[in-house]
Amino acid sequence: MTVMESLTTLLHAHPVFASLGSTDLGLLEKQAIRCNLQTGETLALQGDIWSYLFLVVDGELDAVKVSSEGRNLLVTTFRTGELFWGPAFFQDGAPLVATLETPSPTRVYLWSRERIEPIFLANGKMGWELCRLMIQRMQRASAIVDELAFQPVAGRLARLLLDHFTIAGEPSIERSLTLDEMAARVGTTREMVCRALYRFADKKLINVTRTEFVLTDRDGLARVVDDFK
Repeated sequence: MTVMESLTTLLHAHPVFASLGSTDLGLLEKQAIRCNLQTGETLALQGDIWSYLFLVVDGELDAVKVSSEGRNLLVTTFRTGELFWGPAFFQDGAPLVATLETPSPTRVYLWSRERIEPIFLANGKMGWELCRLMIQRMQRASAIVDELAFQPVAGRLARLLLDHFTIAGEPSIERSLTLDEMAARVGTTREMVCRALYRFADKKLINVTRTEFVLTDRDGLARVVDDFK
């Protein structure tokens, strides 16, 4: 499949664009700005006035929020087929609230507000589907806030580990994330992550080696999550 064919397929499949006719879809394809990003590259910085809509075609794009103290929080990850936007796409002068960066090679297509706004205004179904997507994002953001506000670090870290074990489908996973990266995903410091990992190990929930985590008590690790819901 060529690059343009993959974009065409994603546009046809995405609810926001699926109602468009062939003329408007063709126009979107012509107006799309292609960005090929390598691992660690940045698409846009927190604080930028960035009035674009973007669609991930291949790879992943992390939204990372940086505090005034220099701590990072991984807010969410956008994967293949996911659509999002900078606040300035809708509100003039609104700054981007998180940096958009790539954990792996990624291909993204962008549309500027000026180019795509006429298509939105002319297609009510497209605008309605984007509103539905906004609600989904708001619900996800609410869940993240709830976790950060009401669930201790141990519960958030246990959930992260369980998610990785589930994805791997194995009782052992490579330590592919650094302590800093794990801390960014659960909203804490690397020191707190280190302490929690070794508490899990002391309780025989996991085994920690230099190269991997081994799950020894899935039910026990799950109870750490459930105890703090």
